Amino acid sequence: MPEILPIRNVAIIAHVDHGKTTLVDALLRQSGTFRRNEAVPDRVMDSLDLERERGITIAAKNCCLEWEGFRINIVDTPGHADFGGEVERILSMVDGALLLVDAAEGPLPQTRFVVKKALEAKLPLVLIINKIDRKDARTEQVVDEVFDLLLDCGADAHYLDSPVVYTNARAGASTLRIEDEPLDMRPVFEAMRDWIPSPLVELADPLSMIVANLGYSDYVGRLAVGRMKSGTVSVNDQVLIAGEESEHRGKVLRIYGYEGLKMVELQAAQAGQIVALAGFESITIGDTVTSIDTPVVQPRIYVEEPTVSMVFSSNTSPFSGREGKYVTGSKLKERLFKEGCQNVSLRVEEGVTPDQFVVSGRGELQLSILIETMLREGYEMEVGRPKVIEKTIDGQVCEPFESLMIDIPDIYIGVIRELMAMRKGTMLNMTGFDTGRVRLEFYIPSRGLIGMRSTFLTITRGLGILHSIFERYGPLAGPVPSRVNGALVADRGGIATAYAISGIEQRGRLFIPPGTEVYNGMIVGEHARENDLDVNIAKLKKLTNMRASTSDETVILTPPLILSLEAALEWINDNETIEITPKSIRMRRLYAVRAKLQP
Repeated sequence: MPEILPIRNVAIIAHVDHGKTTLVDALLRQSGTFRRNEAVPDRVMDSLDLERERGITIAAKNCCLEWEGFRINIVDTPGHADFGGEVERILSMVDGALLLVDAAEGPLPQTRFVVKKALEAKLPLVLIINKIDRKDARTEQVVDEVFDLLLDCGADAHYLDSPVVYTNARAGASTLRIEDEPLDMRPVFEAMRDWIPSPLVELADPLSMIVANLGYSDYVGRLAVGRMKSGTVSVNDQVLIAGEESEHRGKVLRIYGYEGLKMVELQAAQAGQIVALAGFESITIGDTVTSIDTPVVQPRIYVEEPTVSMVFSSNTSPFSGREGKYVTGSKLKERLFKEGCQNVSLRVEEGVTPDQFVVSGRGELQLSILIETMLREGYEMEVGRPKVIEKTIDGQVCEPFESLMIDIPDIYIGVIRELMAMRKGTMLNMTGFDTGRVRLEFYIPSRGLIGMRSTFLTITRGLGILHSIFERYGPLAGPVPSRVNGALVADRGGIATAYAISGIEQRGRLFIPPGTEVYNGMIVGEHARENDLDVNIAKLKKLTNMRASTSDETVILTPPLILSLEAALEWINDNETIEITPKSIRMRRLYAVRAKLQP
């Protein structure tokens, strides 16, 4: 007979910035996980530096809390579509999910994605309408929109009976009736207890656990994280690791469980628990840890294929090796293939030369996060322009298309529709709100989104919000315009001078300030016209013994436009590359301009 345990394994899924991590904060505080006098930062689950800086969740993380005799394992998942691979594999660890939706924004593209994945896994849902304190909250409309979305995604009728909890996660308050004053998070706890089922486990069956996540410890090495489907496991047990193509034996050296945000060492674990096992260096996501005598191998975790690729290579610029700790192609290869093993939504392949590697992912953001993570570890590299991955389906060349949702002030409708039409976008829907904003939905090729975000923010004066998610592959949409302006390219090495920049400013917008060291072929700005222009940005003022009284007054320059990594990835063309080091981001042409003075 299956045994019912007082355990709830729950994932929190939502669109980016709808308040998942803030909700986890409130649940942890009100469950008594922290001491009364314990100092706890906001968004305590966002433990990575990049997560706290960007305000988004990048990697899924576990925590565990006790509430009225129930042990609740909570998994906080990323909300951005580019990290959807995290969501897909984490749903294999849980028995239900909290679907979080902003009371003002309503369902957005990532909401549809996570709903589809939850329905495919047949997980019960608890609907959380968060941020009910917003002045522009439209709570009742959003509830209707979510249930319409459930029906549109093919949900069974019983999903329409899912409980709805209204929350203000920042204040740690919730209620079952919007008319009532929200008090604490008890309605959320009760909804998890009553609606999400306890795992049904067979303790007498052989051990079986699919690896859904990987961790690392400086003391014991790689950690295999997953939920035990059946059986029990103890320290020093011999187990079988069933991989995609082969099997091998291993020994369980350590078992870790979760208490609050901390991992605690256990001597044994049983089915229904989420645990981390140590002792297997060659294990990867999707493998099954099972009994040697009577193995029970579970179906592997598969995620949707990548849609965008980028070429990584070792740095070959004249400044290579100055600022990085790891600069060789072998070190770069080792790090990239390690990342490919840990993240099933990334694909790493060797390129046309020994020091080139093609990395494919869900989108530009996922790849830029990988680059920034490697920079903080001391890697130095070059990357090319992101390109979409085409497929041949039924003899026809197809490209990825995305569902794009834009939220803008209504005065920008005309210019945004024109921008989308240029990039082969088809408008599907337009919804107006009483706040003077409007929401537009487009069907657009992924190719049309590359290099568009900076233009979009410029057009909308920074007031527009843009979200997209992969929809399907379709026939090629035709030519899509790329960057219109050419580049200002240094024609020799040296130090950029204010005197030279003052003469070049009329030609376009500069990317570097005076005093920056440059080399032949380095891109120093954006030309005002379509063609590239070679410039001498290191030109010195001729010195003579004749001076007017005002000739050496301070030169007033326009502040340079310093591009971030994402902005640089959007800006470059196919014949350009980005040199990235822990201290600098430089762009250059793939071929040198005519050499006058070598650096």
